[in-house]
Amino acid sequence: MISGKARIAGVMGWPVSHSLSPALHNHWLTQLHIDGAYIPLSVAPEELENAFRLLPKFGFVGWNLTVPHKEAALKLVDEVDSAAKAIGAVNTVVVKDGKLIGKNTDAGGFISNLKQKIGDLTPYKKTALMLGAGGAARAVAYALKEEGFETILIANRTHARAQSLAKEFGAPMRALPWEEIPGMLPQVTLLVNTTTLGMEGQPPLALSLDNINPAALVTDIVYRPLETPLLIEARKRGCVTATGLGMLVFQAVNGFAAWFGKLPDIEDAEEYIVSQRA
Repeated sequence: MISGKARIAGVMGWPVSHSLSPALHNHWLTQLHIDGAYIPLSVAPEELENAFRLLPKFGFVGWNLTVPHKEAALKLVDEVDSAAKAIGAVNTVVVKDGKLIGKNTDAGGFISNLKQKIGDLTPYKKTALMLGAGGAARAVAYALKEEGFETILIANRTHARAQSLAKEFGAPMRALPWEEIPGMLPQVTLLVNTTTLGMEGQPPLALSLDNINPAALVTDIVYRPLETPLLIEARKRGCVTATGLGMLVFQAVNGFAAWFGKLPDIEDAEEYIVSQRA
């Protein structure tokens, strides 16, 4: 049970029903016997600014952002951390001393997930291909650049967005026309889907992996379904794969600690979420 003194946080999205963050954070709150709650907040883009101004007045200690709000949130906070500023997107907001502090924990969560599941990433740091150029893609691009990938290709259905992102982040990034993906796949050592394509309720990711390098690592930040068609097809072709659920867990830790004052144990987090969906 929660009291009138409960600390309240949540996640804003449009839609937000796909998010597993409420299950994860409330699991941690229960484990740690914290008087608090974490709730899904269905917020339309045109209402995002109002939500940012009103929620602190209702006692919220912070919130996460999911699609399509991460880039817009950057302009609605009072301060941003270095990662959020470089990425140009916010996924975590902390209310502190009357100010909204914007953070980006997606980049660190993405890399931590891969390292936990794969270990040494050195063999895969030659040619990365990212699908998508939105807010999540910005975090992944930042993470890959910080990790020292030799070449980072960005492919987006609207090529101009990929070009803009590649230009903004600079070398070693460059835009790749969507139609040229099949010809590049034999050289790719890391393939990342940062789009919502393949998510439950969204259009499928129409991409043939017939030419994929079997030594490549393939990961999908979509975690609903956990095993996306992309990952299933990649494994059939001999690729190592990593689901996106761990990214959700790792990006959530620091926000939880800032809102609720305790660092959660992540050991059983993925297993718990999967069990709740079974």
